[in-house]
Amino acid sequence: MTEKATSEAPDCGPEESASESAKAPATEPTGEVAALEPAGEERAPTPPPEPASQALAPAAPTAPTAPTAPQATKPAPPSEGDKRRARWRREAGMAGSAAGERSPPQTSSSPPTSPSDVPSAPLLLALEDVSDSSVTVSWEPPESLGRLGLQGYVLELCQEGASEWVPVNARPLMVTQLTVRNLALGDKFFLRVAAVSSVGTGPPAVLEQPVHIQKLIEAPKIRVPRHLRQTYIRQVGEPVNLQIPFQGSPKPQVSWTHNGHALDSQRVNVRTGDQDSILFIRSAQRSDSGCYELTVRLEGLEAKAAIDILVIEKPGPPSSIRLLDVWGCNAALEWTPPQDTGNTELLGYTVQKADKKTGQWFTVLERYHPTTCTISDLIVGNAYSFRVFSENQCGLSTSAATTKELARIQKADIVAKPKGFVERDFSEAPSFTQPLADHTSTPGYSTQLFCSVRASPKPKIIWMKNKMNIQGDPKYRALSEQGVCTLEIRKPSPFDSGVYTCKAVNVLGEASVDCRLEVKGKASATH
Repeated sequence: MTEKATSEAPDCGPEESASESAKAPATEPTGEVAALEPAGEERAPTPPPEPASQALAPAAPTAPTAPTAPQATKPAPPSEGDKRRARWRREAGMAGSAAGERSPPQTSSSPPTSPSDVPSAPLLLALEDVSDSSVTVSWEPPESLGRLGLQGYVLELCQEGASEWVPVNARPLMVTQLTVRNLALGDKFFLRVAAVSSVGTGPPAVLEQPVHIQKLIEAPKIRVPRHLRQTYIRQVGEPVNLQIPFQGSPKPQVSWTHNGHALDSQRVNVRTGDQDSILFIRSAQRSDSGCYELTVRLEGLEAKAAIDILVIEKPGPPSSIRLLDVWGCNAALEWTPPQDTGNTELLGYTVQKADKKTGQWFTVLERYHPTTCTISDLIVGNAYSFRVFSENQCGLSTSAATTKELARIQKADIVAKPKGFVERDFSEAPSFTQPLADHTSTPGYSTQLFCSVRASPKPKIIWMKNKMNIQGDPKYRALSEQGVCTLEIRKPSPFDSGVYTCKAVNVLGEASVDCRLEVKGKASATH
């Protein structure tokens, strides 16, 4: 059964016991080798077998094929790589001695060794994985296992620029994949593997390209939050705080631009960490609107993300408004759009009317898009003013465009005067059509008392508590509109309980209604 092994480069001494060597099968496994090479892996071509004279030497390292022998130069102080290679050579000598002890002695009586006695070169030597401290290679068994069978494989390493091959495993291992660990950043070396039998070592299979141990680079990537994938809208004066996560190793370079230009450092603050970048504007202005682009760069790779920010405010009022025509109970209006839309699209216009008698404004149209309209159902004899507000996402404009002239709804030209017509007198003394109702309230919650009165002329409304006038007391607020009388008691307490009276007085008489208000105190605990 094919096995996998892991070897540490700095600790290449013989760590396996002799018992494990005895357990290794003497023959090549029967083709049950796992498919370890990844799809699309580029395989180095197998070099031709070496001459038999070289193959007979047991575990003897051969000269590298890819690196060239260094030329004689002036001796220099040994570097860290030289010390490591020297250690590997010492361990390789130990491994060679151990291999020599295991090799059968050559006597004059033994027959001469032929090239078919040693196994051929392993097939399909390939690089499976390279990290920042390890490398994994795999291969397949050779086509020829030799006359005496296979004892295992020996993986050798040669630093770039050196001429000596250093064995990684101290003795042959029956595996077809091996991992070399504890490698240093910057190491660049060649690898080869050879099959070993009891007679000797076969020709090696060599990786054509050197292996380079370097820092792994994680390509930069920006993860834009979902709410920022569409236009990010803020109102004038609100803060802008964008946190954009990104990935990349080692730490990439991060930069921001606004509409293709560098950020204004006096208005925009940027803080970048190892995993995110934060863009902060304390008080947004309309000039801060635009496209903000985040760029993350690392080793020639880059990722970009664009974020659209729109800063808006309330629109201005329509530029002008005029009364086009008045006929019957109708009035036609026309206005022009506002010069300032608040940096966003308008949602429409709000049209209001007010009659001259009451002066109260009533909404006629809301979110109305055209700039002309006709107001109908106006009351004959009244004169009306009109005003128009603009509206966007921030709300209505702070002011409105108001008509200068009044729309007077005239009576008909022909006036019928029947004989004996007596004008009716609508004057009447006050009378309550809806009395006050007894009410129970909770302390701390404002309450209201309601009633309705009918009188002509309009009566004077007087509110009393326990027969005492309470007008002018800031705790109470009295309202009277269209005959509906309201008394609001602000945050009552149990002391506000009592009998409340609403009194209506005009020149023809007076009327009053009473009710009882009870403000219940908080329930006390029962022992």
